[in-house]
Amino acid sequence: MTRIGLSTASVYPESSAHAFGYAASLGYDAVEVMVGIDALSQQTSAVKQLAEHHDIAISAIHAPCLLFTQRVWGTEPWGKLERSAEMAEAVGAETVVVHPPFRWQKEYAAGFVEGIAALEASTGIAFAVENMYPWRASSRRGMEMYLPGWDPSDEPYANTTIDLSHASIARSDPVAMAERLGDRLRHIHLTDGSGSAKDEHLVPGRGTIGAETFLAHLARIGFAGDIVLEINTRKCTDRDERVRDLRESLEFARTHFAVVTP
Repeated sequence: MTRIGLSTASVYPESSAHAFGYAASLGYDAVEVMVGIDALSQQTSAVKQLAEHHDIAISAIHAPCLLFTQRVWGTEPWGKLERSAEMAEAVGAETVVVHPPFRWQKEYAAGFVEGIAALEASTGIAFAVENMYPWRASSRRGMEMYLPGWDPSDEPYANTTIDLSHASIARSDPVAMAERLGDRLRHIHLTDGSGSAKDEHLVPGRGTIGAETFLAHLARIGFAGDIVLEINTRKCTDRDERVRDLRESLEFARTHFAVVTP
């Protein structure tokens, strides 16, 4: 069954430990661990203990492939992915979320598609490649900053992730992307965006990407992967406001991801 999970990135600047607490208390089904600058997120034993303490599953590990995590777990990109797979196996997660390489990572990018397939074959872990977006400073045409490209439907990846905030920046229809991906769509980052050049990660329903339509589409096609809330709560003034955003996001997901029967 599809689980509704919470990304640890959704509670930043609070720690991964706080994310597990929020997820358990609010009734989320699982947690996605963003391996980042939070030291706890880098330690397999600590992540496993948090899941056991809160009695909640870990649905995925997000590899440290953001700009600000370039030095987490070293600087060699394939080594980062191998460590992500090791953590996923140790904590019972079946998926590693990964971004495509940046354009300046030319050697990594040149063998990325084949390398991801080889990692999946050797580890038994699904590496769900995430949609990204052209970088743009305004409403003008953006620059391609990812190789082989920002749209995973253009490549033969076996497993993929759709992030709605990224789709909003790219002005890409997420339903159409899901249709192109078919059963290769394994993982969802549920959030929202207003079409801005910024990666907003709004609470779903507060933007214009059509998150409710996208969830209804997933329900109609029988999507069986994980749906993870990855929202930005950095502007919350206190814990109560963050709790309200996390609760609203969970309720949105459960309301709109419902199978429509005749």
